[in-house]
Amino acid sequence: MFFLHNLERTVTLHPSFFGPRTKEYLTTRLLEDVEGTCTGQYYIICVLDSFLISEGRVVPGSGVAEYTIQYRAVVWRPFKGETVDAIVTSVNQMGVFADVGPLPVFVSNHLIPPDIKWDPNATPPQYTDNKDQVIEKGTHLRIKLIGTRSDVGSMFAIGSVKEDFLGSDPLILGKIAQTL
Repeated sequence: MFFLHNLERTVTLHPSFFGPRTKEYLTTRLLEDVEGTCTGQYYIICVLDSFLISEGRVVPGSGVAEYTIQYRAVVWRPFKGETVDAIVTSVNQMGVFADVGPLPVFVSNHLIPPDIKWDPNATPPQYTDNKDQVIEKGTHLRIKLIGTRSDVGSMFAIGSVKEDFLGSDPLILGKIAQTL
């Protein structure tokens, strides 16, 4: 789910950047350092604006200045039970690995419907029901997140396609492929 958060970050600036464009350098540095990162609890998608930049404080002994910047950002935090759209990155007999934006998700073969079976003879490797449902690399899946795990700078999730309206139904997911 997406949220709008007020966040704070300390940015250091080398003395060669002091001058009339200091605030521009600070905001550029903030965008480079923060956008697209994971805090372990959420992903910072986009910095909207920096609304408060403190006065610089020179760090003794080094000459660099520290600025505290308060900013607003759009963040994404995946929740248990959330339904998301993913793209399959790899398939093996243990299950399916997919990416939901920056979040890697694993779908175990126990969380795939029983009518969709592993086909070891197929090229590329895939799960199929020998009709219209095929899960292979590049397939768009609708996944329900069963749980998430957070590390210091990354997140990982376990998902399921075993419920109604989940999986690789071409009628549901065909429109997603057209928009990408």
